[in-house]
Amino acid sequence: ILEITPHRIREAIGDGMVPIVAGSQGVSTDKDVTFLGRGGSDTTAVALAHALGADACELYTDVSGVFTTDPRVVPTARKMASISFDELLEMTAVGCPKPAMRSVEVARTYSVPLHIRSAFTWEPGTWVIEEDPTMEQAVVSAIVPDTSESKVTVSGVPDRPGIAAGLFRALADADVNVDMIVQNVSAEGVTDISFTVPNGQAELAARITAERLPEENCSVTTDEAIGRVSIVGAGMKSNPGVAATMFETLASNGINIEMISTSAIRISCVVRVDDVDGATQALHQAFALGES
Repeated sequence: ILEITPHRIREAIGDGMVPIVAGSQGVSTDKDVTFLGRGGSDTTAVALAHALGADACELYTDVSGVFTTDPRVVPTARKMASISFDELLEMTAVGCPKPAMRSVEVARTYSVPLHIRSAFTWEPGTWVIEEDPTMEQAVVSAIVPDTSESKVTVSGVPDRPGIAAGLFRALADADVNVDMIVQNVSAEGVTDISFTVPNGQAELAARITAERLPEENCSVTTDEAIGRVSIVGAGMKSNPGVAATMFETLASNGINIEMISTSAIRISCVVRVDDVDGATQALHQAFALGES
């Protein structure tokens, strides 16, 4: 989005009308009609809210707000009254389906408060706002389960400069969306690299990898029976021991961790797909997210 010209909307509002705007589309610099892609309607709404100087942007969906986890997995999941932009961005990045990640990015960039609420009731939803540095943050705010990715493992990769760069450049050129990446410690000049991709791109990623490293005697395998469970919370930045609690909880429930990825306010673990629901339930209880 390069520019928004809302003068016709302003005129309609000034005339006492409620304008209905077709979302997810615009006009390019060449005057072609273009589309904003997945989640474009949410993004359109947020961008218009900014351009019109609105106090907030309300996004009406089929859910009543943002929950501490998927209520279908954990019946005691609690709807949050508010959450920070950064926390929701992390949640959408690791599998939370709504709202669209791009709309949250635009809202954060322009400081547009979001109110995510149900299209079917008038009950309050969840406010998405800037983090208040004067307020104490919850250590963990949400648990996000995700079963939409597969794992690709390359074994016997020569440990020398340029190998990983060439591989991931080839994947990027083929529009393969690589998420988590883990490389083992080198032994005898070779290493193993594992990475996750969307389920529909696993075979393509494996084929590109095999073609990119044919002379290296590498073996490439795919594993679609994996899932990911992530914990997200702004308070993790200043509270030690969160990772230990997560790993201990998974271990005590007999759940093996295959990959780990972290950010300042998120920890993600790849586990067997059959363990995702159990891991989500155990972590939700361990961090007492069902309590008001």
